Amino acid sequence: MRAGDVMTRNVATVSPETTIDKIVETLMNRHISAVPVVDDTGRVVGIVSEGDLVRRQELGTEKHPTWWLRLIATPDADAHDYLKSHGIHAKNIMTKDVVTVSEDTDLAKVADLIENNRIKRVPVLRDGKLLGLVSRADIIRGLAAHKAPLPVPSKDDAALRGAIEKGIGDGTGARSYATNIIVTEGIVHLWGAVDSAEVKEAMRVAAERIAGEGKVEDHLAIISPTYSSGWI
Repeated sequence: MRAGDVMTRNVATVSPETTIDKIVETLMNRHISAVPVVDDTGRVVGIVSEGDLVRRQELGTEKHPTWWLRLIATPDADAHDYLKSHGIHAKNIMTKDVVTVSEDTDLAKVADLIENNRIKRVPVLRDGKLLGLVSRADIIRGLAAHKAPLPVPSKDDAALRGAIEKGIGDGTGARSYATNIIVTEGIVHLWGAVDSAEVKEAMRVAAERIAGEGKVEDHLAIISPTYSSGWI
């Protein structure tokens, strides 16, 4: 399997000028734990995760180094810590050195990057532009969708996935928080979170109208809009 076969496509993004309040609102409303930062040309310039927001002066959680750490700290390190705790825009707090992959990257390589870099997700890029995200959850979903030995998704699977994504987007009320569709050997797997049983049912019906009855496995969870679970 490749990154493009399991990535979550409907990805929320922010700009470098997006404020901290807006970023927090996006994370909460979309039930995600990180958001890519994209410039005016559509290129990924960073990513803001929950880890970038935990050391904030508003919470009293900013770093207070001991006196001996202050002796060895560089001006750049002090400035970095200050921006993380006091900055008001994405560009101030984002992680700039983002590990990325292409849609053709083998899933085993994606898993290695996530594990070796101790991160939870990687953006999927084409010519520097964001296509989607592959998270640890997406890798597990890809595994759950297959029986050993793992087959390579066919062109028909890719076409079916595209058709279902369009069908679900046409009037089902599916304001995606972190939903994902994986198609393997003609079987459709719906993953992620929605905010009501009606939306969950509408997504399943839309998928079945395209794939056929009995060919859709619904793994969608219903989550209150006020609850943030960090699906990505």
